Amino acid sequence: MKFVSVPLSLQLAVMRTLRQKLTQASYFLQQKFPEPQITYQQRGTIAGSARLQEWEIRLNPILLIENQQTFIDEVIPHELAHLLAYHQFGKVAPHGKEWCFIMETIFEVPAKRTHPFSVHSVRSQIFIYYCRCQQHELTIRQHNKVLRGKNCYVCRQCGEKLTLLAET
Repeated sequence: MKFVSVPLSLQLAVMRTLRQKLTQASYFLQQKFPEPQITYQQRGTIAGSARLQEWEIRLNPILLIENQQTFIDEVIPHELAHLLAYHQFGKVAPHGKEWCFIMETIFEVPAKRTHPFSVHSVRSQIFIYYCRCQQHELTIRQHNKVLRGKNCYVCRQCGEKLTLLAET
């Protein structure tokens, strides 16, 4: 993975929002929460992830830079809500009622499971496969499994085995 440096101004904006949301949660739940560690090491098309036991939030630096304020407004509360749900309720469904409660009631942010960002700049190479009814996009990982004979993909619509068309 190539290293992407997040500008200091963006890092400060991330921390400002994180601290504001932590303050909201502390006030609402009547307890103090430690500040999670923030790292900018998330890769691929995922905007962020919460590492529950480590009390860490990983952010995708490329998607953060490309989508600055929307990323901060949506992804920071989303990942923090995962940490708080785990802290308050233990092991629960990742986007279950406890997480939704924290997002909507405490943070007053819509509880969306996925981000709306374009992933064109962070998407890995795609391989086009086809069947009798449509084209299918397989990732490099899926394509390599086909080449090694470890997997065979079948269309869910027509049931036909997928065949490689071309690389994009």
